[in-house]
Amino acid sequence: MDKIKILVVDDESRMRKLVRDFLVRNNYEVLEAADGEEALDIFYKDKEISLIILDIMMPKINGWEVCKEIRETSKIPIIMLTAKSDETDELLGFDLGVDEYISKPFSPKILVARVEAILRRANKTLEEDSVEVGGIRMDKVAHLVTVDGERVDLSYKEFELLSYFIENAGIALSRETILNNVWNYDYFGDARTIDTHVKKLRSKLGSRGEYIRTIWGMGYKFEV
Repeated sequence: MDKIKILVVDDESRMRKLVRDFLVRNNYEVLEAADGEEALDIFYKDKEISLIILDIMMPKINGWEVCKEIRETSKIPIIMLTAKSDETDELLGFDLGVDEYISKPFSPKILVARVEAILRRANKTLEEDSVEVGGIRMDKVAHLVTVDGERVDLSYKEFELLSYFIENAGIALSRETILNNVWNYDYFGDARTIDTHVKKLRSKLGSRGEYIRTIWGMGYKFEV
């Protein structure tokens, strides 16, 4: 069986080696790029890459620009690495379609756990059929969403979040429950990322965004 291929992009060779060693130890195949320009070259040449781990501050082309360009043609999961822990940076990353955001220094074991969680969720999504509810149609194989017949472009994580809401329609979901099931790991109580994604998802769904109701002091409920 072929190994899952991951592209690691960072201008620090020690950081690339650290991440690569842990991923290889967990039976992944790793490609490396030392700057954004090299990362894009590798991404366009190799169509079998399943996930990208991307640093922000790099020479030639920074991580934001790499992410922006990739998102024009691909929904491939992207984990962004940064030396900062700035909320503005984090929100910008989500706006660009970043799926995970990890500040340095970080535990390589946690990084691997997040990689595995994203890939598990991606594989599960591909195995499920399309679903339609209240004017929203999700084709999970093609990774397409339409609202009242009009296509809506969602990021990978927005797509997962909408899918989870629809699967649990009518059920009040706490932020912690959503984090554990959509992100597949303990987010240490930081629910800001949930609220950010819900806000963007509502906006993209237009009038159908009202299906996602806020349960004050708890979380959200999807109800048609």
